[in-house]
Amino acid sequence: MDVLLVVAGIALLAGPVLALVALISVRQLESRTGTSRIQELTSRVYALEQLVKQLASREVRPSRETAAARQEVPQAEPPLPSSVEPGSAASPMAPATPPAPTPSFSLPGSGGRSHGVSPPLEPLPRPPGTPAPDLESVIGGRWLNRIGIVALLIAVSYFLKLAFDNNWIGPTGRVAVGILLGALMLPWSRWLYGRGYSYFSDGIAALGEATLFLSLWAGCQYYSLYSRTVGFAAMITVTAVMAAIAIGRNSQGIAVMSLLGGLLAPVLASSGKDEQLVLFTYLLVLGAGALVMAAKNQWSSLQPIAFVGTQLYFWGWYNQFFHRTLPLERTVVFASLFFLLYSLLPVRKAIEGARFDKVDTVVVLLNEFAFSGALFVLLWPNDKWPLTLLFVALAAAHVGVARLVPAAKPGPSETARLLFAGLALTYLTAAIPVRFEGQWITLCFAAEGAILVWTGFRTVSNFLRQAGYFLLAVAALRLLAEPPGGGALFFNARFAQFALMIACFGVALGAARSHRASIAGREQAEIGLLGVAINVYALIALSAEFWDYFGKATTAMDATLARHLSLSILWTGYATALILFGVQNKSALMRWQGLALFGLVVGKVFLYDLSFLERAYRILSFLVLGAVLLGVSFLYQRKLARERAP
Repeated sequence: MDVLLVVAGIALLAGPVLALVALISVRQLESRTGTSRIQELTSRVYALEQLVKQLASREVRPSRETAAARQEVPQAEPPLPSSVEPGSAASPMAPATPPAPTPSFSLPGSGGRSHGVSPPLEPLPRPPGTPAPDLESVIGGRWLNRIGIVALLIAVSYFLKLAFDNNWIGPTGRVAVGILLGALMLPWSRWLYGRGYSYFSDGIAALGEATLFLSLWAGCQYYSLYSRTVGFAAMITVTAVMAAIAIGRNSQGIAVMSLLGGLLAPVLASSGKDEQLVLFTYLLVLGAGALVMAAKNQWSSLQPIAFVGTQLYFWGWYNQFFHRTLPLERTVVFASLFFLLYSLLPVRKAIEGARFDKVDTVVVLLNEFAFSGALFVLLWPNDKWPLTLLFVALAAAHVGVARLVPAAKPGPSETARLLFAGLALTYLTAAIPVRFEGQWITLCFAAEGAILVWTGFRTVSNFLRQAGYFLLAVAALRLLAEPPGGGALFFNARFAQFALMIACFGVALGAARSHRASIAGREQAEIGLLGVAINVYALIALSAEFWDYFGKATTAMDATLARHLSLSILWTGYATALILFGVQNKSALMRWQGLALFGLVVGKVFLYDLSFLERAYRILSFLVLGAVLLGVSFLYQRKLARERAP
């Protein structure tokens, strides 16, 4: 309690002291500024006035006179107005001494003629002869100033604590004094701002807002002088006033303080009960106001602050109050409204082709992640179909946004287009495991990957092709990790899924071969892996079918021998087919796959079949392998002879 009262006292009295010190410091700075510096600034202002008059007179001339003026610009400067002469007593801006010579520069269209006026955007140099503040000045003028402020704040805080402890000021008086001081700081801040002390003015405004919020909280929560509803309404009023001050001064800092105060209001006026409708409606209104100010004044910090505050409230409410007996639809609607609200500015920037910076990208990704997470925890696993349809709808919406992004601006537009296209792909991919289970997920991933590769070649989009390769790889690994059970020879779920996977590989490979001109670099290796994957998965599927079929023998020993012999014959025949196909189509990749498979067969026959198979199976295995190897060798010899013939 004592600490709280000390903090309250500091908040109440820090504003006047800081403002007074700021005012005194500025006055001292003005008194230390020499007259030479003032004369120099006055001369520059006068020169700028003359330049503005010249430019204004040129703008109002007709187009012909402007064209003529561009061809020939007078050498001499235009005469000064007779009513105001430099150095005359009647001119308030006239310098007391002749203006210092300034470097000349050329105006556009002047043909390179000098006009003898300093560029208006050039920074003013340090006046010659003005020494930098030494250590003694820093200690005496700054450090002692800060220490004195802290000492005064501590003294006043202890005085207020003493007054409160002895009940010299009652609860009503304490709240009233706080509200009065906080309210008076706002016009005082305006007074300081009107005299050019904008930095100190913003600080006084922030202190006034903090004092008002603290006093209103104490009145409704600590002392219970009025209801929480009255306190919450008063806090909303303070937030609106601070927002108006921020817009009037064009101050992003005050706007941030107003938003932070608005986000704190529900906590300060909370009753500890579930008031979802009031809380979420207030957050929507507060967020909409913050985004309007951000869009109108280009205040980039408001959107992420409002988004983070809204998400903290949403997930805090979910953790404390959500349960399945509540109206689920209302929570889903509010989550969707929050998502749409914080998607407006990024989508608008993307469609207009504006600069899409890192802050926009981070806000978009966090907003998408928060919304998809909210939908999942609200709808899974009892409402799979609505969740699936929502994900598909989100994918379609992001595709629409990506298509609306202008293609004429490759810099920021390309970033936004790829971002929204990637999000569409993510939602579509996430919809598959939500609705389907087990092997259906694998098949859907494989089909989606093939479609993405085909679409990527049609639209010349490397992003879509890479996403398709990734999904095909995921589906292929899932099929190997969790293969379905077999059954009748070639008529079972396992062989069907391997066949569909091979078909998806074939679609992607066919699309690549029809667009060979657009394949380069790493993608060539990826296409080669597709060709290898087709043969690997075909060999795995056939081997599994042969293993199951020849394993249905009478004894375990006969089944094992039959299985290994069938595999040796199958692999030998498949390797031969690969080499024949490679020779026929002049494909070195196919021939090398056949040779590699022959190496695997030779290793199996010499290392396993020779040791474990019985004599009859061993003879048959070596006979088939030897005959095939001789035939393949003859085929290669004939190929080399034909190549030497020319």
